[in-house]
Amino acid sequence: MDQVLDTFRSSLGGWFWGTAAGLGTLVLGLLGIVLTVAAAGDWGAWPLLLTALALAILVYKWLQVMSSLYEITPERLILKRGIVMKSIDEVELYRIKDIRMDFSLLNQWAGIGTICMVSSDETTRTGELILRNVPRAQARREELRRLVDAARKARGVREMDMFRDPGLS
Repeated sequence: MDQVLDTFRSSLGGWFWGTAAGLGTLVLGLLGIVLTVAAAGDWGAWPLLLTALALAILVYKWLQVMSSLYEITPERLILKRGIVMKSIDEVELYRIKDIRMDFSLLNQWAGIGTICMVSSDETTRTGELILRNVPRAQARREELRRLVDAARKARGVREMDMFRDPGLS
């Protein structure tokens, strides 16, 4: 088995503070508490449903975060998913064609980003492999790029883009 160089999960705190959905959840929870205190019995406990909804969203996101673990070795990106039913998928690094990082202003502030990868591996044939709310995303992207280049050199693999010329039939 390869030596694991890095292990990480999506960041729940990064999602909470670094996305509009996370901040909206915070506002929703606080609004429920404020309305309960301010209304002082006029509405009963109904505003606390907003806080309960915010907590339910937070628990859902926590379960999402806990159900995915990513490991990087010199040759593979390993995706471990699931809580009750587990699955382990591996992407050979030499097969990765492109690594992109997306982040909003809020993401930058929270120190997270989204890493998107395209590869010739079966895992990503139908679309990109997307790792959301990754802490230290820029450093991890750079490390992945370095490891992809090293894996290609070790296997003697070169990337070739093939396209069809519309002028030729």
